[in-house]
Amino acid sequence: MAGGKMKKDKPQRGSSSASSNPHFQGGISFHKSKGQHILKNPLLVDSIVQKSGIKSTDVILEIGPGTGNLTKKLLEAGKSVIAVELDPRMVLELQRRFQGTPLSNRLKVIQGDVLKCDLPYFDICVANIPYQISSPLTFKLLAHRPLFRAAVIMFQREFAMRLVAQPGDTLYCRLSVNTQLLARVSHLLKVGKNNFRPPPKVDSSVVRIEPRGPLTPVNFKEWDGLVRICFNRKNKTIGSIFRQKSVLNILEKNYRTLQALQFSEKAPSDDMEMALDVSTLGESLGDLSMDADDGNDDDDIEMDDGDTKRAEFKERVLAVLKEGNFEEKRSSKLAQADFMHLLSLFNKAGIHFS
Repeated sequence: MAGGKMKKDKPQRGSSSASSNPHFQGGISFHKSKGQHILKNPLLVDSIVQKSGIKSTDVILEIGPGTGNLTKKLLEAGKSVIAVELDPRMVLELQRRFQGTPLSNRLKVIQGDVLKCDLPYFDICVANIPYQISSPLTFKLLAHRPLFRAAVIMFQREFAMRLVAQPGDTLYCRLSVNTQLLARVSHLLKVGKNNFRPPPKVDSSVVRIEPRGPLTPVNFKEWDGLVRICFNRKNKTIGSIFRQKSVLNILEKNYRTLQALQFSEKAPSDDMEMALDVSTLGESLGDLSMDADDGNDDDDIEMDDGDTKRAEFKERVLAVLKEGNFEEKRSSKLAQADFMHLLSLFNKAGIHFS
């Protein structure tokens, strides 16, 4: 495990023997609650390394190395491995495993939370991660500079399929759009739960993520503000979403505030400064970025046109949708270019999302 909080485990009566617990390996117990699911299938480990496309000159980042089954193969394939591990028991096991071997001088182990520590330079990331850190870790990696060549990561299968989903797919969501804005994402292989010890409750998938560079010149906070609103009810029409009272209230408040400040749009600066905003895309996605389209219509009350200023602002918003022919379109069918065009039209009309 490489991220998340560590909790001290209370000893249970009659459970002191490692042999009585199927989640032990070499005297170390694995804890599902901490995302510790160790790859036990050597053929699968070989397949992951092969599909990663590791070069002999590569510095490899591994997150959550556990007992080192994957680490060993990575050390044999690349120049060196930097392993980030939170659990001190796993750190000791990793050090013991390679101590005195020819591979030991090419392994650097960092004990700590990968979400909180500064990552060093690396060429490629290959990892079987704790699934509860999937979203924030993905966007932390995509914000890393200098850019790495690729990340080959084991995710919970549904999360993985959301990463690669395309417009019109059932699982297409805000996570899909935000990730694919920053990277090319492809599905490599499906992994059954019985390939792990202890087995997780669900199947997994290995995904390849290749960062795009340079970054698209867009304000990521604004971008995510727009995409968040659109995917809150992704199967409703865009026109219906932007007639909601709650949405119009937020946009009008931004509009009036920026008018009062005589807002002038700041153009994105260099790639490094833009990268600082990238990690914010993952902070609010949650575990699987479930988009709220559950039929709850509490927020679907349309804006009352009684107030003249509010009515005028509503018409300004609807005029933007009409100009871009977005009124009858649905977020679940829109591609990146569509969202980018919609954001530019709103900004041109003085309407902002952050």
